[in-house]
Amino acid sequence: QLQACGGGLVQAGGSLTLSCTPSGRTFSGYGMGWFRQHPGKERVFVAAISWRLGLKYHADSVKGRFTISRDGAKNTIYLKMNNLKSEDTAVYYCQDDLSYPLRDYSDYVGGSWGQGTQVTVSS
Repeated sequence: QLQACGGGLVQAGGSLTLSCTPSGRTFSGYGMGWFRQHPGKERVFVAAISWRLGLKYHADSVKGRFTISRDGAKNTIYLKMNNLKSEDTAVYYCQDDLSYPLRDYSDYVGGSWGQGTQVTVSS
């Protein structure tokens, strides 16, 4: 199961870094990524990274503010979030079932989802 953590309460303009590690196994697929779910809405794509080459793709809504990265030695992916806005308030989930090629995964249909982490941005 994927375990996302690092969420919390932050003021608008602030920063947070989320991390995600699979429980009991290593990342073995092509791409990993982050999705978020606003209250009462469907889960949406945020960012993705190819595990082997580290290629990155960010949704337009977060481009320039969020950065996805990975650490192979730690078997972990990260989402560095800067200049947070109230509209970034959501539960954030990670996923390691993303297929080639790296792209906007708005059409992604689960896999299993692990426990997300709540990010709340106060204005």
